[in-house]
Amino acid sequence: MDPVLVIQSLISGVMMGMVYALLGVGFSLTWGVMHVIHISHAVFGLLGAYFAYTLLTLYGVDPVVSAMVSTPLLFIVACAVYQVLIRPLTKAREMVVASMILTFGLAIILENLLVLVWKADPRLLTPSYASESWIIGPFYLQYPHLIGFALSLVGISSLYVFLKKTTTGMAVRAAWQNQEAARLYGVNLFRISMITFALAVSTAGAGGISLALLYSFEPHSHNLWLIYLFLVVIVGGVGNVIGTALAGLIIGVITGLSMAFLPYQWVNLITFGLLMVFLIFRPHGLFGEVG
Repeated sequence: MDPVLVIQSLISGVMMGMVYALLGVGFSLTWGVMHVIHISHAVFGLLGAYFAYTLLTLYGVDPVVSAMVSTPLLFIVACAVYQVLIRPLTKAREMVVASMILTFGLAIILENLLVLVWKADPRLLTPSYASESWIIGPFYLQYPHLIGFALSLVGISSLYVFLKKTTTGMAVRAAWQNQEAARLYGVNLFRISMITFALAVSTAGAGGISLALLYSFEPHSHNLWLIYLFLVVIVGGVGNVIGTALAGLIIGVITGLSMAFLPYQWVNLITFGLLMVFLIFRPHGLFGEVG
């Protein structure tokens, strides 16, 4: 076994894992705080990717700048989606099941809109530095991968600081841990849920841009992304930001090594196998559900 190939695969896996983690933290929050399994979460990541692709091809805007623009835009869009679609679900007897059905329908609608606007052809973010690499001895780090990794790291760190250091963030954590107690202390659960949902969607947009810097994408790519979101959240623990980040790194490393040494079809087999193992033996994740 070539040690250089192993280390190179580990590096690629870490970068890929951090991007999955950024996509996963929002999915984890809506699940943990609101008891909403947001099936269309990955489609909003695709919206961020297509937004960045359009700005890059038409105006030459760097994907990092696009992420800074799309994040607040998606936050506003998500607030509207919450008020129109998600908030009425609070009256449902089975919130989790109702949320899965509704957001699955939303995912189908958004996917078809993506096809109508951008067609079904695969797209790729190709900024001016797309073919450049940072070479360290026998190892090389592609600039788009580095930027995607850095964008994901900043996004996860910012979300963690928000949850730990701000009053609103602490209210979000309180609502996740015990909604009734949070309500008694004056926490407006509808407002907190809307902020949580909007944060989740906006981080999904940034995560989609980061992932688009690594791989090509098309309107139905969200289906594969969603599998990894479930895996990251289940391994890391629902609502656990740090656990989700670590789970993303673990899964990224496993996937990177698998892609380097095994046929591609084995990668998905390993992914589904891990998901089944954790559902059976560690349903609360490696790091628990407290974030």
